Amino acid sequence: MTVKTTCPYCGVGCGVVVTQNPNGSVSVAGDADHPANLGRLCVKGAALGETLGLAGRLLAPEIDGQIASWDRALDAAAGQLAEIIHQHGPQAVAFYASGQLLTEDYYAANKLMKGFIGSANIDTNSRLCMSSAVVGYKRALGADAVPGNYQDIETSDLVVLVGSNAAWAHPVLYQRLAAAKAQRPAMKVVVIDPRHTATCDIADLHLALKPGTDAGLFNGLLNLLAQQIPPDTFDGQQRALDAAAAWTLDRCAAFCDLPRDDLARFYHWFISADRAVTLYTMGINQSSSGSDKCNAIINVHLASGKFGREGCGPFSLTGQPNAMGGREVGGLANQLACHMGFNPQDIARLGRFWGSERIAETPGLMAVELFEAIYRGEVKAVWIMGTNPAVSLPDSDRVREALRRCPLVIVSEVSTHSDTLAFADIRFPAQAWGEKNGTVTNSERRISRQRAFVPAPGETRPDWWIVAQLAQRLGFGEAFSWLHPAEVFSEHARLSGFENHGGRAFDISGLASLSIEQWDNLAPIQWPVTANAPRGTARLLETGQGWHPLRRLQLIAVEPQNAQAQTTAHYPLLLNTGRIRDQWHTMTRTGMVPRLMQHQPLPWVLIHPDDASHLGIGEQSLVRLTSPRGWALGYARISVEQRSGELFMPMHWNNHFASQSRVNALVASVVDPHSGQPESKQTAVRLQRVNAPWRGSLFSRRALELPRSIMWWRQAAGWKLAASTLDTGWIEILAGREGWQLQYARSDSFVHLLAWQGATLQLALYLSRHETMLDEQTIVASFDAPVTDPAQRHQLLAGGGAQQTPRGRTVCSCMGVSETAICAAIAAGCDTPAALGKQLGCGTQCGSCVPELRALIASSLTKAAH
Repeated sequence: MTVKTTCPYCGVGCGVVVTQNPNGSVSVAGDADHPANLGRLCVKGAALGETLGLAGRLLAPEIDGQIASWDRALDAAAGQLAEIIHQHGPQAVAFYASGQLLTEDYYAANKLMKGFIGSANIDTNSRLCMSSAVVGYKRALGADAVPGNYQDIETSDLVVLVGSNAAWAHPVLYQRLAAAKAQRPAMKVVVIDPRHTATCDIADLHLALKPGTDAGLFNGLLNLLAQQIPPDTFDGQQRALDAAAAWTLDRCAAFCDLPRDDLARFYHWFISADRAVTLYTMGINQSSSGSDKCNAIINVHLASGKFGREGCGPFSLTGQPNAMGGREVGGLANQLACHMGFNPQDIARLGRFWGSERIAETPGLMAVELFEAIYRGEVKAVWIMGTNPAVSLPDSDRVREALRRCPLVIVSEVSTHSDTLAFADIRFPAQAWGEKNGTVTNSERRISRQRAFVPAPGETRPDWWIVAQLAQRLGFGEAFSWLHPAEVFSEHARLSGFENHGGRAFDISGLASLSIEQWDNLAPIQWPVTANAPRGTARLLETGQGWHPLRRLQLIAVEPQNAQAQTTAHYPLLLNTGRIRDQWHTMTRTGMVPRLMQHQPLPWVLIHPDDASHLGIGEQSLVRLTSPRGWALGYARISVEQRSGELFMPMHWNNHFASQSRVNALVASVVDPHSGQPESKQTAVRLQRVNAPWRGSLFSRRALELPRSIMWWRQAAGWKLAASTLDTGWIEILAGREGWQLQYARSDSFVHLLAWQGATLQLALYLSRHETMLDEQTIVASFDAPVTDPAQRHQLLAGGGAQQTPRGRTVCSCMGVSETAICAAIAAGCDTPAALGKQLGCGTQCGSCVPELRALIASSLTKAAH
């Protein structure tokens, strides 16, 4: 059986073809017919079939850690919520949702909270991702509406990527851009980012600006465009031009810490290009002035006329698979459903449609302030759906304390590896990708189907069903009587067109009458979808009109601001955070796939050589990052790709995968005043080398609770360890309790230890003061069968086999090709990615590793020249 569905990772929204094999496994491939990816998949998407196992799944409802029936769990949740609402009012409860939810799930949750409980305290992790982009679009266009599409990126003359490492965060879209540039050499690509990232591989110009200064850069461009804008073309035009007037080329270059000539070149390219697209994402949005930065970008597109036509436009890249779907249903606390707001007309309209007199009348608490209200005890119940705020929110240690204090925490979750689940009083087992049925909307407004292709395991249920069941127990049964997700979608579509008359950009009323069969077979389509546009709408703003009351577009006056985070003598370095290529969010899905743990197996801190030298830090030194809020551990990577005085650390590691590498424990809960989006990209920190001479690996038949004196990171097989002192006493205590026999090899500089129960290996530990080469494949295989041969046991004690040649880290995860093999092939004459691909297969699948292949080739050629 073959099923077409949609990838559950980033906002590119790739189509996926899943084939069920006779042996019960599934094969995953890109859908060549899906307009978003045209058959391409990144390595995360290609590995989706490896995420379908039930290890680590939450499979039954639980109350206080004890398995319960659905009726009992739902009754308990509804009863406690009703009591809190009765005693403290609807503002004392909150929902926190996720861009991982399907639109139908999102719609149900938003309807229950804002329409029937009567509070707007429902927010979403999209607040951390796209809320500044939402404000930017609404202020400029009158609606949260991305005007362009992916084809515009391929047909543009100039593509500008700002605060976006698309090569890693949106790999398939980046590969479409790379392919277009290869076919159209005249196309220019500019990357504006403090770091030199993989995305720079195809850049004609990289502007490594000072972090947080993007608004000044675009104000300078607007100043140069001022003379070509006819008077009174846009609302707010004169105020915006006045605000930009002081931003001369020299001032911008100084403010952004950029070479004047490079900045002038970019300005010239933008002004002279007939068509230009600007792609922007977290580097812009995650700022205390992110909304203004978004508007600074939109301003130059409006002012130059580079919008509303092919190859043009400001284009925010969405982080999650359904972050836009959540915005459509009103999933953010400061909006109502279907692009309606908290004005009397929309409140009344929504009340008429839903048949409710309880519609929330004022915006609710946004994510950061919501968890602060939980911490203070003002919000006494929170229902968290499909997200991990104990890791992903800023100041995450305070978030954890807030959850500890909260009288009622309900969590709907798939994975037991979510840190947030530990704080739950009531746990609802939700369905995962491959099990649930619904729709998602990608970055180009394209609605696609996620289809179920495996039976739902255990007692798992879809999120919309859980919400509806709880709503019925709260007394709202008639409004939540859906029997199928298609019915939820149909209601959502009807609402989008209800009393709309073109006043709201989001309108999919043309899909409202779909039967269940038609909904199930729905092909990808871009909204608006109406009677006048039954096949969808590829591009908005073609008439030059927006959705403000007078339909005029607006320029927004922007006063560039520095980041709130400022370095001091005690915290002298500026930390940036972000994604890596093969991991997703807090790793609850991707961290369980061995091949996705090969490329970047440990959390790292990127540091400039000058800073490393000053601090006495070498490559792979264990380092500790500290801010006023918390600390995290990582391994140093030294590179000139990082600006001096600044650092970068990935944001993925949670407490299941590391003892202390949660980077958001360092980040302050400073937010943009308009969007509520945290300033996750700039944090003042100090960096110190950690004295941990003992390094090694641990393999075990079962999960272990390691002593606090040991720092650890979970790997595809076992754990990596670091410690300041050697301590094996905890293993000896464990062995005595379990009746294991211990086998040692030790000296002053190393200890190897095996724990046996008869002929069955229970545990293998290898620690030393110097690098020890291990045959991990042999060690892991030794857990599968009894080992009786004494010679084999001694070989295992030595590290698994004869001295191994270091394999090096995996560069191409798709084909499993190591850095060692690639460097050997380069030395043998493979001096292009194509040659490496022909020889080793690397770079021939998703293409995400091609920038790294080029970098290895360049490095090898440089070394050879010297």
